[in-house]
Amino acid sequence: MKADQTLKERKLYVPDAPNASTGILNGQSSNVLNWDDVRYSWAYPLYKQMLSNFWTPFEINMSGDRKQYAELARDEQDAFNKIIGLLAFLDSIQTDYANRVANYLTDSSLTALMTVLAFQEVVHNQSYSYVLSSLVDKGKQDEIFEYWKHDAVLKERNEFIMEGYEAFVNNPTPETFLESIVYDVVLEGLNFYSGFSFFYNLARNQRMVSTSTMINYINRDEQLHVNLFTKIYGAVVAEFDLDKKEAAHFVEKTFKKAAELEIKWGKYIIGDRFPGISTSELDAYIKFISNIRVNQLGAERPFPEHRKNPMPWIKAYESVNEGKSDFFEQKSRQYTKVSEDNGFDEL
Repeated sequence: MKADQTLKERKLYVPDAPNASTGILNGQSSNVLNWDDVRYSWAYPLYKQMLSNFWTPFEINMSGDRKQYAELARDEQDAFNKIIGLLAFLDSIQTDYANRVANYLTDSSLTALMTVLAFQEVVHNQSYSYVLSSLVDKGKQDEIFEYWKHDAVLKERNEFIMEGYEAFVNNPTPETFLESIVYDVVLEGLNFYSGFSFFYNLARNQRMVSTSTMINYINRDEQLHVNLFTKIYGAVVAEFDLDKKEAAHFVEKTFKKAAELEIKWGKYIIGDRFPGISTSELDAYIKFISNIRVNQLGAERPFPEHRKNPMPWIKAYESVNEGKSDFFEQKSRQYTKVSEDNGFDEL
């Protein structure tokens, strides 16, 4: 198939096609899922990992955070609210994007994974409502969920991703599909991270620990989502007549711009206002994370000088290892290790 060929939506069922698909896009598949007869060997282990991460917001007791939120400084409350508003927008759009992607995947195991992913995004989005309903009144919650429409810095960041998504939705080809995945990895693998760092910095000072625990659960899910999309990206590159050098150039160029926008957002929302995170550290951290994601997509690092995590303390919050308690022993749970990508300190 050529890069400019239009993608066809998956049929509901195809009786004369094999259960294991013949290809990831525009392939032949009965659309019947047999986990012991699938095309991609990594699909089932990833499915099990996603299931092992299952959680709901109602598990988190917000009573301590309710008291501490009122004690936060004005700048801290403002950053807290705007970051929650950003996350709510991103995960809302991400739910729909996952369903759009699933429509064109002609492998039933990948469709199933995308369905689980979309469900997890719904849980994430509901968790933001849960946090806010525990801390502020309904009027303030509604205001926070409107930030994405009016905040200029936030709009610029979001529109960068949305343009990439809409290019695929409006013209579904292997090339626009692949490019939208790059934007997805930006969204799930980079755009959350300055905001996450704000919550983790509060947690390491024993503040807003319940919210940060919830963010930690979301973080683990997003790492798996990035893992899934990078594997889909690799499968599309391998199966289609795409210019690999051009694809790699697009990845590098996109992440350079994404990092620029994320750094701008980090300075705007965090800056040097909160002890424990400096602008220079956050800038370097964003570039470091960008390098990780670009590596996962098989391209060259856009920031080769940033190979070491400048905020190593954050590792404790980015992953929960099997058999260990959540940070500060808030509650003990058993989790499967997410992937080899967890807790990078060096490249």
